[in-house]
Amino acid sequence: MQLNNYKKRIKAFVIIVFCFVATSCGLPPVSNALAKLLERETIKVGTLYGAATYYNGTNGPQGFEYELLAGFADYLGVTLDLYPFYSYDAMLDQLEKGHLDIVATGDAVTPSLQNRFNYGPAYQTVSQQLVFQAGSPRPRDTSLIKQPVYAVKGSSQDHLLNTISNLSGDYIISTDDSDSEELLAQVAAGEILYTLADSNRLALQRRRYPNLAVGFTLEEKMPIAWALPPHQDGSVRSALVEYFGTVHQSGWFTVLEDKYFGHVRQFDYVDTRAFIASTNDDLPRFKSLFQQYAGDIDWRLLAAMSYQESHWDPEAISKTGVKGLMMLTLDTANDWNVSMRTDPEQSIRGGSAYFASLVRRIPARITNPDRTWMAMAAYNIGMGHLEDARILTQRQGGNPDLWVEVKQRLPQLEQKKYYRTTRYGYARGNEALKYVENIRRYYDTLLWLDAQGQI
Repeated sequence: MQLNNYKKRIKAFVIIVFCFVATSCGLPPVSNALAKLLERETIKVGTLYGAATYYNGTNGPQGFEYELLAGFADYLGVTLDLYPFYSYDAMLDQLEKGHLDIVATGDAVTPSLQNRFNYGPAYQTVSQQLVFQAGSPRPRDTSLIKQPVYAVKGSSQDHLLNTISNLSGDYIISTDDSDSEELLAQVAAGEILYTLADSNRLALQRRRYPNLAVGFTLEEKMPIAWALPPHQDGSVRSALVEYFGTVHQSGWFTVLEDKYFGHVRQFDYVDTRAFIASTNDDLPRFKSLFQQYAGDIDWRLLAAMSYQESHWDPEAISKTGVKGLMMLTLDTANDWNVSMRTDPEQSIRGGSAYFASLVRRIPARITNPDRTWMAMAAYNIGMGHLEDARILTQRQGGNPDLWVEVKQRLPQLEQKKYYRTTRYGYARGNEALKYVENIRRYYDTLLWLDAQGQI
């Protein structure tokens, strides 16, 4: 992110403030909030557990908000002290008392919260949507709701529900016993009828519970921002403005957003339900083979690729003649000693080895996950066409080593004004883009199902 010079700049800023205060009105020097934070070399942040915020994954702390916060701490050159809370009210109370520097929950900012706290710059917007179980009667506006709507106590959804004039208070249930993701799971299971959820969390949960449906949108484009203590000076906010400006300009924010949300915002109800059903009906037959031949690849990623290729049908054949679980061409099968493409073991062994070879061919400077997604695109359209897309990216001022940039150019391989300038010509770039994004969704679902002990 090229943030190395920030600490020098911020220290210079603090010195200027000190000098100004010291020479004004004869008052003694007074440290501002940012100076105090830098002096103690830590930043204290309150957050909530959740897939969109912070959780401990297999490789350590993860989450969109966590990575943003870790980036900000690194930007300042301080240690991130993260305090996960189970209650919005308790967390905001600690912020109000000045025991926390920032609260970052990935939650939207409501007018009532904005009147209570200071906020950093908005970095995302979300819609607030009334969610119900698909197949049950659809509520189309608040006047038709005659059953309770559940929301997490103290959340933006709770605040928003309590501002609706034609929704009786008897139909609003604020709870501290479940988080927003649990409430969505309860709707999917039919345990409750309705909840209000933001579009980010709904997109993440729909890949697990495809029967979640949207009745209507209660509020469009609400900003997401980090909360700051109410009576604090503007120094920390100024640092946040500079930080978010830097990560946007560098492209890192776009990469991070794509990592957590880019592949899940497009939802296919039928496909998601079919995939989850197939994990019960078909995957058990091949799971041990995926595990055996995955090598350095996560077997669940290999399985997700296979589902995209063949829907786990070993007899699958396309109109172009590719066959088997991993849909190998005859030439690729010959290259990897696969004599019978419809044999599950041979197909998985050959497909895994071929994919691993593509990963190795991606330039070493490209790191994961970009390296994996690019190799995956090459599996679909070939390494030559992938290189064409990377060259187009570079010509247009983008970064050819970032998947989030290259994927925007893949569809250009179908447009004459672009492919006529490439070495390998026309390719079905839109198909390759959809191919990778589908696999990412399947992979995320397999990770979750595996964590739940369901595969």
